[in-house]
Amino acid sequence: MPVLESFFEWCETTALGTAVRDSVWAFPAIEAVHLLGLCVLGGALLVVDLRLLGAGLIEQSPAVLARRARPWLIGSIAVMVATGVPLFLSEAVKVYYNTAFWTKMTTIPIAVAFTFGVRDRLLRSDALDDGVRSRLVGATSIALWLVVAAAGRWIGYS
Repeated sequence: MPVLESFFEWCETTALGTAVRDSVWAFPAIEAVHLLGLCVLGGALLVVDLRLLGAGLIEQSPAVLARRARPWLIGSIAVMVATGVPLFLSEAVKVYYNTAFWTKMTTIPIAVAFTFGVRDRLLRSDALDDGVRSRLVGATSIALWLVVAAAGRWIGYS
């Protein structure tokens, strides 16, 4: 798609993209913060999803865990977006041709919608129990975010 490719070329020529690409330390420093955001995101998700699977913190209700983890979840997503944009801008043309990038970008909105839609709706409902539905939601959430994380890590290796 020539229009999209042209857009990616333009992204890479922005002042921020050029600054990050031309700096010796900017990309690794921004990526380190991005990965720290990923770690916090993983913790905020896993504490709730593992509870939905019945594997940990079983004395806590999943709804209470989700409420306590929510600020960490939202904060980590904000950090990852704030750091992901300059990382993208610095190598937009490279990632245009990268299947792992497109896998990540396709899965992110699905994972976010699932987390803040399906999972949150289940956690707020009276139907929440330790049954099949809770386990299925927890496993699906873990699987979606694992795809996002794995694809993100694979971008650097492909």
